Amino acid sequence: LEDLQDAFDFCFKVHYLPGEDRTSDPQYAQQVQALQAKLQILDRQRREVLAQMQQLLGRSETLRDFLQQELGAWRERQQRACLGAPTDTRLHLLETWFTELGQGLFQLLQLLRALGDLRQKVTYERDPLKAETPLLERRLRELLSYLLQSAFVVEQQPSMPNAYKRPLVLRTATKFSARARLLVRLHDRNHRMEAKIHIDRLGPAGVHPPARPRGFRKFNILTSSSKTLLAGDSPQDGLVCDFQYLTLKEQKDSRSGKGSKGTGEVSAGLGAMGAWRRLVPHGAHSAISVQGPLVVTEELHLITFTLAYAYCGLELELETSTLPFVIISNNNQLSSAWASILWFNMLSSDPKQQFFSAPPLAPWPRLAEVLSWQFESVAERGLSKDHLLMLAEKLFGKA
Repeated sequence: LEDLQDAFDFCFKVHYLPGEDRTSDPQYAQQVQALQAKLQILDRQRREVLAQMQQLLGRSETLRDFLQQELGAWRERQQRACLGAPTDTRLHLLETWFTELGQGLFQLLQLLRALGDLRQKVTYERDPLKAETPLLERRLRELLSYLLQSAFVVEQQPSMPNAYKRPLVLRTATKFSARARLLVRLHDRNHRMEAKIHIDRLGPAGVHPPARPRGFRKFNILTSSSKTLLAGDSPQDGLVCDFQYLTLKEQKDSRSGKGSKGTGEVSAGLGAMGAWRRLVPHGAHSAISVQGPLVVTEELHLITFTLAYAYCGLELELETSTLPFVIISNNNQLSSAWASILWFNMLSSDPKQQFFSAPPLAPWPRLAEVLSWQFESVAERGLSKDHLLMLAEKLFGKA
């Protein structure tokens, strides 16, 4: 296309002399006809290029939708893995697919810019580049923004060392770690991409999150809350922001000198089921629910990662959040806090911080599956039907 345009441009400057009356010159008339033919060919080639780009964008959107489904499935597997389910949460394949699509889209963006340069050199009436290029670029930037935003994920949920395979329960003044990853392995090494970490962050443009129960505690993250996104020497290392040795400190309430501790601790009972205070009689639709005032071990907090991303002239702020987690102050609260984590992840994927204000019912088959995962995660063996029947009888009585 560029060669064709250069040839037309050369002939136009050599043969076409506007302002001169050469209508009686047959040779000039032939030259004008030849120029018109070249312009028609150039116009047709430009339209074909734009049509091919439209087609590629359509295929890219189809692939993006497929990747969203795969990413959603991975998130579900990660959520189950936090409960002890034996499932694969590796990101290598997703990272490869996201990177390949990202490369293709950035190549299209460069081609669009090259087409813009061609239009600056040669344009004409009804030039398709003038009308369609801005629309294509807007569509492409939206597609890239959506892809990059969804490609920023939490690879490792917040967890303390030696947490007995119980992530998402953090203790104040105790170190914990969390890690986010950008699945599109494309970055500008000359641009410093800074990642930041926030707890219970305000929404976009200062919009407050859903109303929190009265007495909901506020925390600060101590140690470094920002760092540069690191890229390893090999492509397999990926783009990772790894936050380690973080600690949480509760904000002091100026009125009482200390943050509210809620209405009291949850009574313990049946191991990890200390927070589940009402049992429905066993039956075909048996379920367990949690009712009562919100307590410390039912507060659900979120950590948000933000990343200042830049590549090929595209600058974005990417954001991703962890699964909800519980913050405790002593080990006596661990079982109750873990019960809250089990309950939320068993029944919800929406990180609503007021989940326990009106918790849904849990069907026994779902709870039985989660309890089996718990045993398998620590004993390398799940619960048999007889084991689960015994637990059901203890909870609901014999049928």
